Parts: sequence; structure tokens; C-alpha cells
Amino acid sequence: MKSKHTYRGLVMRTDPRRALAAARPATAAARVRVGREVAGRGGKGVSVISGLPLAGAELEALGTRLKKLCGAGGAVKDGTIEIQGDHRDRLVTELRKLGFEAKRSGG
Repeated sequence: MKSKHTYRGLVMRTDPRRALAAARPATAAARVRVGREVAGRGGKGVSVISGLPLAGAELEALGTRLKKLCGAGGAVKDGTIEIQGDHRDRLVTELRKLGFEAKRSGG
């Protein structure tokens, strides 16, 4: 019998220090990423903003502000903001004005 648990040939580790490090919340200096995704949307592209250190109503308010800036629809899902269309450059500029350390990701 094997001494460690395996899953598809990979050794799964249960180190308590890793679990604590993964459970720590993101700091305010976390980098905000602005990327483009098309997966699961019928070929339609959306700009996705992730890594924002905001929650709840603040995230909704920022999403509304950015959607108005771009003149497009969108949604706030699972801590990310999705805006219809490719508006990455405009979004990075606006997020930097608001004090976030934003970076464009992807091609």
C-alpha cells in the first residue's frame, strides 16, 4: 500500500503551512489583471478584471462605473468584473487613475 495519497499520478501534499498561506487574503498591493476571454461565450469576447481587493457593494459600484465608461454591458461574478467587448487599454488606464496597480494580461 502506498504511503501517500495520489491523484492521476501526482502526489498530494497536506502541509499545514501551505494551507495557511493559501487561506491568506490578498493584500492591497495585489496586482489587478485585465484580460480578455472568449471561452464559454459563443465566441464573443469580454474584458475580465480580476484580483481586485474589493468585495460586495464596492465591487458592484466599480463594475457599474467601468461599464458606463466603456458604454457596454457586463456583470460582476465571483469577485471578477466582466465587461462585454475588448476594452482592456481603457480599463487599465481608469483603474490606474483610481489607484489600483492594474496590468494588462494576455495577448
